[in-house]
Amino acid sequence: MTPVRPVIMCGGSGTRLWPLSRKSRPKHLLPLLGGRSLLQDTATRLKSGMAGLDILPPLVITGAAQADAVADQLMEAGINPAALLIEPEGRNTAAVAAAAVAWSEMEGDNALLLLLPSDHHIARPDAFAEAVAHGVALADASLIVTFGVVPDRPHTGYGYIRRGKAQGAGFAVERFVEKPDAETASAYLAEGGYSWNAGIFLFDPAVMAAELGTHAPGIADAVRSAVVAARREGNRVDLDPVSFSNAPSAPIDKAVMEKTAKAAVIPVDMGWSDVGSWSSLFEVLGKDEGGNAVSGPSRVIDCRSTQVRSTGPMTAVVGVEGVSVIVTDDAVLVIANECSEDVRKVIDGLNEGEAKDLL
Repeated sequence: MTPVRPVIMCGGSGTRLWPLSRKSRPKHLLPLLGGRSLLQDTATRLKSGMAGLDILPPLVITGAAQADAVADQLMEAGINPAALLIEPEGRNTAAVAAAAVAWSEMEGDNALLLLLPSDHHIARPDAFAEAVAHGVALADASLIVTFGVVPDRPHTGYGYIRRGKAQGAGFAVERFVEKPDAETASAYLAEGGYSWNAGIFLFDPAVMAAELGTHAPGIADAVRSAVVAARREGNRVDLDPVSFSNAPSAPIDKAVMEKTAKAAVIPVDMGWSDVGSWSSLFEVLGKDEGGNAVSGPSRVIDCRSTQVRSTGPMTAVVGVEGVSVIVTDDAVLVIANECSEDVRKVIDGLNEGEAKDLL
């Protein structure tokens, strides 16, 4: 089987998990689901949970502010990356894909690239591994494969993928759809043929290079120049800031996947969550007999379906239902679980006020 090199994307700040996730400690560096961080869970899963696949050491791409923490956490998890590519500034996922492709080309690497976020949860890694194995055949046939999560409810927080004609173990992508309203999401679920867009892609780097060159040449050229002119020390590769700053910022979905004729999707039921909000985190946590999830110095009394997490003072919550209470040393968030997306409003308010040090 063609070898697969994971490309782990360590960007973003996970602002919807404020106040625990901050710019200085984004969500992929946090132990939200146990003793290990989401990054460590992702890297370990790729190392030990992908039976039957030839998985090579990962290529890890992150920003300069997080580079040392990312390197330290990978070392703690026993992961020795093939390279740690450092972006001087964020330029979204199309630039990440372009950097991985350019690195692969310069190294003469013969592996397929598996581009995936560092901060997602996969409860059934065996199902994911099986889907990737099926994806290898499609990627070997010059298709760019994405893995669509089988939806179990009309979720409005995810983008969707509409599948077309059968193609090997998957389907041609008919179209990508932005996050829908509740009525539209319910219609998708009733109709069938739609998957959640998990933002995971498998491709031959030469194929992606050609598609980037066709559909996003500004990104491809600027990022390749940044890789060529990068400063290297050991396995650390600091991309050239001048060249990299010339790359337009765009997600890989819009830069390539919505335009290419080579997109394929493999639906997979792998117990996936983007752990992108307090409600989505609550869904995957273990719970007591009252449906409560409690972490840190916390206690709940006569509560139902309530999440309490403290990294600071002892926190007691009494007689509430459907609420998340998040406590740190310098901030407290109390929010109805059904309103978890509205944390963005808190962030907007902090940005506009005089409390930016809390972000």
